[in-house]
Amino acid sequence: MAYAESEVIVKQVQKYAFFTVYAFFCYKMCSFAFMFCPDPFGKHATPAFQAVTENILPRQLSPHRKQMKISIINKSHHPLPSYATALSAGMDLRANISSPITLRPLERNLVPTGLYIALPAGYEGQVRPRSGLATKHGITVVNAPGTIDADYRGELRVSLINLSNEDFVIEDGERIAQLIVARHETVEWEETELLDETARGAGGWGSTGSK
Repeated sequence: MAYAESEVIVKQVQKYAFFTVYAFFCYKMCSFAFMFCPDPFGKHATPAFQAVTENILPRQLSPHRKQMKISIINKSHHPLPSYATALSAGMDLRANISSPITLRPLERNLVPTGLYIALPAGYEGQVRPRSGLATKHGITVVNAPGTIDADYRGELRVSLINLSNEDFVIEDGERIAQLIVARHETVEWEETELLDETARGAGGWGSTGSK
């Protein structure tokens, strides 16, 4: 019995030692990378460095994250959509344009990404604004959240609008929106003459108060 218990303890120590060394290795990788590129997610990062920071590191830092495989065709010259952090919900979409696009105040533009995807039945793609662009520059998605149906096979394009008072220039490769893949239900309507009663009833449009 004592031998068995000691063997279990040894295995636990080995396991913790392995994860400690692994965490230290990841930390050193990040430290080494930031020495050469202090802004890895900025416009001046090299494609190779972006591939490492946006595709490899997030998966290693979150090994237990559930993943699903989705078919994608990438006709752009940019990396595939990826998560900026290990627990991000949305993947960044990049503009795939031959020349910069200037969005004037209140102007709209359908910006291509060069991406084509095939979502499985029961799932949708939601195209949402990036908080940084929206807050700092007033750039948002016109039909937020834009919906990508599972049977759509065309190019993913983002309908952007400039809600600020200044021109905004969209550069090639700039992160313009984020994509979230979410499950949805298919509804079968059941017509009836009455609905169940609730305390709220038909109240809406501010019926619960302003504060």
